[in-house]
Amino acid sequence: MRLPHLFTPRDYQIPLLKAMEWQMKRAYLVWHRRAGKEKACLNYMIKKAAASKEYGGRVGIYYYLFPTSIQGRKSLWDGIDADGQSFLSHIPASIIAGEPNNTEMKVRFKNGSIMQVIGTDRYDAIRGSNPVGCVFSEFAFHDPRAWDVVRPILNENGGWAIFNTTPAGKNHAYDLWQLAVNSENWYTSILTIDDTRRPDGTPVITQEAIEEERRLGMDEEMIQQEYYVSWQGVQVGSYYGQLMAEAEKAGRITDVPHDTNRKVDTWWDLGFSDATTIWFTQSDGDKIRCIDYIEDSGQGLPHYAKLMESDHRKKYMYQSHNAPHDVAVHELGTGRSRIESARLLGINFGTVKDMPKQDGINAVRMMLPRMWFDAVKCKRGLDAISNYRRIWDAKRHCFQDQPYHDWASNGSDALRYMAIGIRIQAGEPVNRQDMYGDVQSWGKADDGNSWAT
Repeated sequence: MRLPHLFTPRDYQIPLLKAMEWQMKRAYLVWHRRAGKEKACLNYMIKKAAASKEYGGRVGIYYYLFPTSIQGRKSLWDGIDADGQSFLSHIPASIIAGEPNNTEMKVRFKNGSIMQVIGTDRYDAIRGSNPVGCVFSEFAFHDPRAWDVVRPILNENGGWAIFNTTPAGKNHAYDLWQLAVNSENWYTSILTIDDTRRPDGTPVITQEAIEEERRLGMDEEMIQQEYYVSWQGVQVGSYYGQLMAEAEKAGRITDVPHDTNRKVDTWWDLGFSDATTIWFTQSDGDKIRCIDYIEDSGQGLPHYAKLMESDHRKKYMYQSHNAPHDVAVHELGTGRSRIESARLLGINFGTVKDMPKQDGINAVRMMLPRMWFDAVKCKRGLDAISNYRRIWDAKRHCFQDQPYHDWASNGSDALRYMAIGIRIQAGEPVNRQDMYGDVQSWGKADDGNSWAT
């Protein structure tokens, strides 16, 4: 059987495949939308998983990673290209052992290798496994901790990783790009629509197609990111991206040491199925100093109580602990509320008023210009804030006025509770009615979205 199967790489895809065949272990592709990133990466993975050692293959586990498992199923497992060809058709039936596992999105090859499509929204599931090859698709939208889990595994077993993405502002994907492009151990490639052509010489994406996107209302910044792979600007659809860019420019993301003469407030988002996140703040006049941040999953309240009691880095002099209103809801298993369980552990929660999510988001916007962040201790929280974004409505070509729920939601939700709590404590308006009067008369923003744009 000849591999790749039903795939002839285009001229601009060949350098990647050659670099990986020449034993390059890391690659990063910043290619424009519809440049064929998945086709090239998938076919390389299939060859490495299914081929014999004589032809450069290696028996092992291979993960094709997407930001969510839902996206992985939609984009690759059930995906069909513009020519009507399914992505899975690149795996010849003759090299598969049994039927593909549709539930787990897993293919087992006759030589013993396994290829699986996985979402990094549950990256902890990767722990304990031993992948020898990984593709991170659309890395700009991944939880960056997933690479922290996979990297030591690949370093130990000599495995490889390919990242592909279109830019989404200067987030964690940009940080990794800067590392990769300055390292001789990485193959890097950046391609705009001016750099890619089909075998017949025609552009993969024509200027006419770009003009059609503009006519349909696609934001110019999104066009620059999606088709001209620009890292400039903020992530399109981001709630706080511009404000965080201003904070960085103003030097408010820096070293923010703990002031031992001031008490510390904590602001929690208590996860059920998601992570628990905690912001640690100190007030300094009108200034809000974020000195620390915690995010963890799979842990109960005793874990955090012990952390605050025994970890010298968290043994602050606390003024208040604040959690969302549902902390007072009684749990079915214990019959106690988590506010009662926390009190038994020495954490006395105050509750933050329940308010519409969009009011809380606007409260954050009002508060961010007077916030300072420790660049190191709050790095995970900063990543979350910068990546918190609205849902894109592909049919209507606009953003919905609702946040996209992913890993960035956890830290951003805790920040929202902080903004509501601080503004209410200060007697400042929080809801739209108080801020703007009659909401109905406030009108729409230029892109057709509401006041939260």
